[in-house]
Amino acid sequence: MPHKKKAMTSQKTSFVKRQGHIDARQFAEILGIGKEFRSDPTAKKDVIDNFGYSYSVKSGQKKWQIFLYGESRFKRDFTFRSMNGLGNILLRCIEAFPPARAEYLKNKKIYKEKLKIPMRRLCQKLRQKRLLAGFIDKSMFNSGEVDFLVVKQEGKFHVFTGNEVVEALVENIKVENSKAKTKGQLDDQKVVFKVEGKTIGEIEIRNDSEIHYREVKFWLAKNQTLNLLIAKITPSKKLKENLILYGAAIKKLSKYLRD
Repeated sequence: MPHKKKAMTSQKTSFVKRQGHIDARQFAEILGIGKEFRSDPTAKKDVIDNFGYSYSVKSGQKKWQIFLYGESRFKRDFTFRSMNGLGNILLRCIEAFPPARAEYLKNKKIYKEKLKIPMRRLCQKLRQKRLLAGFIDKSMFNSGEVDFLVVKQEGKFHVFTGNEVVEALVENIKVENSKAKTKGQLDDQKVVFKVEGKTIGEIEIRNDSEIHYREVKFWLAKNQTLNLLIAKITPSKKLKENLILYGAAIKKLSKYLRD
């Protein structure tokens, strides 16, 4: 039975990747690039247009996995390491758990108690607006290397500049630690991002399998994030039937994307 569950998870991951590529290709065709378009997934550039602008294209059903990184990423990534100790705190979150998952499974509570300390520190750090902005910009746009966020919703592509996305999120997010909701759970196991009392995203540690063990996951909820961006980044301009630009994206892209 466990093997079947793992296979289903792998199948779902593969489907999400394929769908993401299909959506990126569709957006590229709207830009007039055609089916052959450039991308750089390692830098979060799903589409690079003929003018050198780059786009991160998001669709998905409920959540966007912004990143899923292991220990080596935070050891070698200079940007994470330079964020006033943020990278080191993320490493401490990972290192709260033993290298062998079998050891963790013997007594999960011991290690979850250890996780509380770095998770509280991470929360305190991200309450600083400057650090939160740097973290979101690095996570979503590779520290400004990606120019635009594109969100596909009900067949339409919504386009925002990366800078305005970061600003809208930072200005409206409240950063908290998680609280236990059921018996057996512990407080302070995650960093939770909330907007008007509702969770819009989380930073958590994945320890659910041998494949995903001691990894930091950062996700954002699709609908809540898109609704926030639409409400906060104005004006909007429907450039084509399936293409809507917001805020600074209107001036940057309108002259390139006319029919």
